[in-house]
Amino acid sequence: MKNNILEIRRVSKSFPGVKALDNIDIEIKRGEVHALLGENGAGKSTLVKIISGAYNKDSGELLLDGEKVDFDSPKNAFDNGVSMIYQETSLIPQLTVLQNVFLGVEHISKFLGVINNKK
Repeated sequence: MKNNILEIRRVSKSFPGVKALDNIDIEIKRGEVHALLGENGAGKSTLVKIISGAYNKDSGELLLDGEKVDFDSPKNAFDNGVSMIYQETSLIPQLTVLQNVFLGVEHISKFLGVINNKK
């Protein structure tokens, strides 16, 4: 089994007038937890959006389990086991934290169309 679950190699991203990421390299091994820290505008959200398929990178490569990947949408990333939970404190205040985390990927029962919480 490969050690790195995710590798980011020389990833860059620019927006009009702004170089948000400049040749970023990161290796994440199975079981590790990482924190992205920096000032506003440092590129943290941009990097996570590239990993999760919300943004396309300008250059560089992403490897998931050693295989090169290019996610063209968050759905494509999700179908390959990559997803993002945004830090908004209450997406839908009437739902629990757990329900908000699984928002959009609930198991809906075909019988009566209700959410199957056990699944």
